[in-house]
Amino acid sequence: MELRGRRAGGRPASLRSGHMKDDQAARVHERLAARPELRPVVFGEGRRFGLWELASLAEGALGECVDPDSLTVSSEKRWRLRLGAAGHEHRHDDEFRRRYWICAPEDRCRQREPLGTIALDTWPVGAGALHVSSLYTHPVARRQGLASAVLDTVYEACRAEGLHGFRLDTYWTWQQTVRYYLRRGLWVTSWKHSLGLARLSYLPRYEVRGDESALTFAVTGPQGDAVPLLVADSADGRLRLRETEQYRSLPDRRDAVRLYARSTLALHLALRGRPLVRGEEEWAEARRWCDIGEPEGLAYKIGVFEEVAHENGWKVETPYVRPSG
Repeated sequence: MELRGRRAGGRPASLRSGHMKDDQAARVHERLAARPELRPVVFGEGRRFGLWELASLAEGALGECVDPDSLTVSSEKRWRLRLGAAGHEHRHDDEFRRRYWICAPEDRCRQREPLGTIALDTWPVGAGALHVSSLYTHPVARRQGLASAVLDTVYEACRAEGLHGFRLDTYWTWQQTVRYYLRRGLWVTSWKHSLGLARLSYLPRYEVRGDESALTFAVTGPQGDAVPLLVADSADGRLRLRETEQYRSLPDRRDAVRLYARSTLALHLALRGRPLVRGEEEWAEARRWCDIGEPEGLAYKIGVFEEVAHENGWKVETPYVRPSG
């Protein structure tokens, strides 16, 4: 059986033209603007959108829930000071991305009240994907599937215009957010500056199953069957990672499924408090994988992420026990 992804940094020939890619992105936005559950941010709403982004930052970084529409000028200033660099207000957003209010799909009034926010860049990144940011739902509107439905809508719009899907970033210390994205089946494609996750058409659906003894990373095969690729367990506080025959049959080391399977399983392991380091030799090479790749690279970057969060005064509650030495 063959599981072909694509090279992690490759670009299909149809997307080599920057002009063509910009046109595709523009058509994606046309589709999104026509959706009943999305309303483009219009002139005069920029500051309100920024306050909703600020509420999202406060909850993610500090663990404090804020009603964005109750923020005053003075309280906004206090929150931005507490958040440091992360709380700086974005400028010139419309040059680089388009912002949308998430609304109730059945609310078709002209001035629909927002229940959340999302923004997408106006040009594709990487191998034909749009970057998503500012995904947030108001606390009163959660557990209704709004954010999940909007992410599905974004993915479907990208696919309809010949793009592969979307990418987004989040912070390791925002544990609830990280777990949410993994439950949605997003793949881990980077940990260079933060955690980069993606839903891309050339990456199949996956599942991580197992118990206290071992975890298996499996993808959906051509016949809809689960194909195991990697098995992880631990002994004496160290990770043991086994590649299956199906994994070894993947085309080459630049194949996206081969690369991102390792990184995605690594994040699942970290969230369960499992070891990420196989031995002293692998740990000595951890910085080699500080962008993406082997689990030791994630172990190293978790240390960096948590130190930066501490310096910024962010709340840090981590399930992962960092290796000593």
